[in-house]
Amino acid sequence: MFIIGGAMFLAGLVMFYSIELDPTEPIWNHIKNMGTFVGLSGIGVIVAGILLYLISRNQPPIQENFEHKE
Repeated sequence: MFIIGGAMFLAGLVMFYSIELDPTEPIWNHIKNMGTFVGLSGIGVIVAGILLYLISRNQPPIQENFEHKE
């Protein structure tokens, strides 16, 4: 998920920053807006991957000792 999210983020950066705005061509403005959406979605995928990794880690079982020694 980290690789996919990073690729989406980079694709969004390329789509956003490589296009010069031309007021006569509305399609370029649309592609630039799509770049913003793809980049932000890539950030979301990366965060989701981090959360899934943290949730799915194996944690050691809790050792409880209820014997009372006096």
